[in-house]
Amino acid sequence: MNYYLGIDCGGTFIKAALFNTAGEMLSCVRENVNVISEQAGYAERDMHELWQVCANVIRQTIENSQISPSHIKGVGISAQGKGAFLLDQQNKPLGHAILSSDQRALDIVKQWQQEGIPEKLYPITRQTLWTGHPVSILRWVKDNQPERYQQIGSVLMSHDYLRYCLTGKLFCEETNISESNLYNMVTGQYDPVLADLLGLSGIIDKLPPIIAANQIAGYITPEAAALTGLCVGTAVVGGLFDVVSTALCADLDDETKLNAVLGTWSVVSGITDHIDDSQTLPFVYGRYAQSEKLIIHEASPTSAGNLEWFVKQWHLDYQQINQLVSELEPAASSVLFVPFLYGSNAGLGMQAGFYGLQAHHTQAHLLQAIYEGVLFSLMHHLNRMLQRFPAATLLRVTGGPTKSKIWLQMLADFTGMKLDVPQIEETGCLGAALMAMQGTGESTTDVFQAQTMFSVEPNPIYFTAYQQKYQRYQQLTEALKAMI
Repeated sequence: MNYYLGIDCGGTFIKAALFNTAGEMLSCVRENVNVISEQAGYAERDMHELWQVCANVIRQTIENSQISPSHIKGVGISAQGKGAFLLDQQNKPLGHAILSSDQRALDIVKQWQQEGIPEKLYPITRQTLWTGHPVSILRWVKDNQPERYQQIGSVLMSHDYLRYCLTGKLFCEETNISESNLYNMVTGQYDPVLADLLGLSGIIDKLPPIIAANQIAGYITPEAAALTGLCVGTAVVGGLFDVVSTALCADLDDETKLNAVLGTWSVVSGITDHIDDSQTLPFVYGRYAQSEKLIIHEASPTSAGNLEWFVKQWHLDYQQINQLVSELEPAASSVLFVPFLYGSNAGLGMQAGFYGLQAHHTQAHLLQAIYEGVLFSLMHHLNRMLQRFPAATLLRVTGGPTKSKIWLQMLADFTGMKLDVPQIEETGCLGAALMAMQGTGESTTDVFQAQTMFSVEPNPIYFTAYQQKYQRYQQLTEALKAMI
């Protein structure tokens, strides 16, 4: 039997998982990858360390599976999007990678907004403009570290960098680079006009060729084989933006279904075959894993990463948190939490905090408010997506919070929508492995046919209470904008 390795490089962890051709996971190893934040708003990653950790989880996954590496026929990588992983002209890491959650380019983005640059970009790129985009980071580097900017040899994103480490070949994968603001959504190519608009003339020459998600990019080198345990010559495909990977695993096949991802980021995605120019909102489009389709998504770093921060401070476990929250009346507390520890979807520069605390409130009320705040922030994106997908009645949910029955029930009760939860433990890894299967000629039909889901039905008793509390949350975020 043939096997396929999927790697998922996220904001907190890097994982590797091995699958058979039916999509069954045989082994999975994950390891934390440090985020370096030496100044307020900075989020960086040591590129050498990232590669060492990636190689380690691959090796451990293969060892734990007891599968011969010779039976592993392909490798794919799913990864967090945006950010900038820079190589110098000798293809060595040029300083730390700057992640999509980095906010150092805030003033640059604000200046671009004042100059009307986003409105000029959108008809070409179908992207909004914010601090985590490669273009924002590149402009910051150009303005603040001109010597480093001049040394740039290649501009990559995280899975492009890891693929280079595995194969020695440089490419930019299409589902990710299509959302860079340097890619023309009509032509499907890089566009120098975009670089000129952003004050980045010449940067297009630093972008490697574009490669499709399921296209073979190269093969495992002897150096990578020695570190990972993979066989020399094993095929490595382009890979996927992790938002695309989760949508693929949620099996979105028409405009009646949406996918909500609750991870480091809150993301709501839908699949379409056309750009709708009648919409008044600037929806973000990107290339999908299927060449004839596009993905539309709304996203912000306002999700479960906020809870993880509090877990570390209070030394709690998730079972304990779920128990505490389940013992409280839904949406009855006056405590509100604004989940903006890593960024905001309500206004540039907004920060996190609690409001409505009184002496009788306990730790449980704060935890409940975090759960609610993450969902309230998600609702901002879901409401907008429902304008683009008015026929959507089903919400497929993926991400860590799907392991929390109380959190899922809160989401169903709050939205009034039925939830489907795919029974896939590692959607990022599986999506990447599916691309490796396709790239090496393996059929993936059986994987989707075998997929199972469990459903969560909304309880209408609590709908009104959640909606009323959500209105208070919206009023709070509006009031906080005056403090920016």
